Amino acid sequence: WQGRSDPPLTPRGEAQAARAALAAVDQGPFDVVVTSTLRRASRTGEIIASARELPIADGIDAISERSAGEWEGLTRTEIEERFPGFLADHRRPPGYEADDSVVARAGLALNDLAERFPGQTVLAVSHGGVIHALERAHEGEGGWQRLDNLTGRWFEVDDSGWRPTGKRVALVPDGGPNIPPPDKNYT
Repeated sequence: WQGRSDPPLTPRGEAQAARAALAAVDQGPFDVVVTSTLRRASRTGEIIASARELPIADGIDAISERSAGEWEGLTRTEIEERFPGFLADHRRPPGYEADDSVVARAGLALNDLAERFPGQTVLAVSHGGVIHALERAHEGEGGWQRLDNLTGRWFEVDDSGWRPTGKRVALVPDGGPNIPPPDKNYT
């Protein structure tokens, strides 16, 4: 559970981002890329923006991943050992950021993006916890599914606010095998 910890993007993540950049053409056109301020998201956005020749805006903290509190940096096995039964009982540790907090900040960010980029399609590189919280705010708890890397969701913003539209989009539908990126400089 990475939460707000800020490790760099792994080589596998770099390869997934390169593949996502190729797949993004089928989902666009996009006008601009924005990312969270966490390195794994900002690097993913850089790779996609470079490959698609899109401008990239400054990182936005409000779309960064939720804090996982005392679970940050722990594997599922380590969580089970240190916090027995928490996962099965859907309990969270001290410092874990609640959905209400995530939705409040990320929802404001979506509205701000619509104002900053009127009439444009923005590709926002965020995190699974943020997308889950936004989905639950509109769709309730039913039907929760894990998000694989580089799976996203369309959100529409208009005068009535923001809302998820359509289905999730998997830019790397097979989960992204550990393959090197194509021979191209993405920096």
